[in-house]
Amino acid sequence: MATLKNIKHWWSRNRWKLGLTLWCAVLALVLALVLFRCGGDDKGAAKLVTAHEVNGLLEVVVPRGVSNECEAFTGFVVNFNAQMHVPNSVSYVLTRDRLDGAVERYGEFEQAPGVRGCPQPDAYSGSGYERGHMAPAQDMAWSEAAMHQSFMMINVCPQDKRLNEGGWAKLEEKVREWAQRDSVLVVVTGPVLHNRLARIEPSEVAIPQHFFKVIIAPCAQPMRAIGFIYPNGSSNGALNDYAVTVDEVERITRLNFFHSLADKIEEPLESRCNLKQWGVR
Repeated sequence: MATLKNIKHWWSRNRWKLGLTLWCAVLALVLALVLFRCGGDDKGAAKLVTAHEVNGLLEVVVPRGVSNECEAFTGFVVNFNAQMHVPNSVSYVLTRDRLDGAVERYGEFEQAPGVRGCPQPDAYSGSGYERGHMAPAQDMAWSEAAMHQSFMMINVCPQDKRLNEGGWAKLEEKVREWAQRDSVLVVVTGPVLHNRLARIEPSEVAIPQHFFKVIIAPCAQPMRAIGFIYPNGSSNGALNDYAVTVDEVERITRLNFFHSLADKIEEPLESRCNLKQWGVR
């Protein structure tokens, strides 16, 4: 009996690790052919990057003491905060080939099964906030499973309509343009969380005041990365108004991105905010 309890305890603590390992293995097989074509079409995608290196860029380090459960899905990886009932971060790979996905938008939000603290689909009712995707549904149109899973509440945060349908949507479209140019992007998105956030009653879902997005183009030569911080409200400014370094996003969120890179690559990469490198004047 004690042995059975030990097995159950080990499984509850390690199931996300096994799921992430399996997800990364599948992703490696799916991406291998794509990544080896990184240098084929334009000057912006000249570096050869392996699937293993891309998988490492998906990992986000969450500070100790912060509620966090890592869950891996077909198209994205979530670090979920059960106390806030929203993700700490959502990471995914967007490739040029995946932009051609033709899966129809799923449309029905669902609670993620077995995830502690994941809210019900109606948790935002009456709050005035929209259910904003962190991994966009349009970026998951390459897979029926990925599209379906993108509508689980584990991938959702309360967003002001002005952000969700305004500047945030424009940024997501710009990311797709960059993926078309650079072959492969790793994108990490999420809310800026702290303990003083207001909550939606009675679901207790935290209402973020800001959202972040960090992007790295691992195939670009030279490799480049950039961050964005948007207020959860009016967002009619230009990209330049919201662009920051990855270091700044790390400072505000206390998350650690792209830690799998060697320090001599990571440090200068995360300290620069150069939109001209991304084709924005």
